[in-house]
Amino acid sequence: MHKIFSFLMIFFLISCSSKAQDTSKENKKYKITKTDAQWKKELTDKQYNVLRKSGTERAFSSPLNDNHNSGVFVCAACKTPLYKSEHKFESGSGWPSFDRSIKENVELDVDYKIGYARTELKCNTCGGHLGHSFDDGPKRTTGKRHCINGAALEFIAKK
Repeated sequence: MHKIFSFLMIFFLISCSSKAQDTSKENKKYKITKTDAQWKKELTDKQYNVLRKSGTERAFSSPLNDNHNSGVFVCAACKTPLYKSEHKFESGSGWPSFDRSIKENVELDVDYKIGYARTELKCNTCGGHLGHSFDDGPKRTTGKRHCINGAALEFIAKK
């Protein structure tokens, strides 16, 4: 009887192990993949921390937050176009903010790093962490705010 009870307890514990907090795209294969050493060699320390380790830069520290020029914001790691300047807006958050991304180039994922679900934004080409999406953006457009780390971006001015 004790063996049956032990077996049932083990079976119950195994069956209850949850993957609810795992991201569904955790093992996604990206078009551009590199080793950790390669990324460290190619990116600045700040870019590496943000893009590869899902870090967050200090608010109001990026010069791209005040960039109002026409052009496109690309992934600092792989140069994929991510955001058009005409979709950038002043959110007051201290990070570059956009109401939408360039279709198909930004992946929406879920992270639980601070204890609850947030919509994480990643480059769909290299998987680099960009920032998070919130529902407090401009109501006259999409209502979304893509809050992006400036270290994850580079700006290419319109010619």
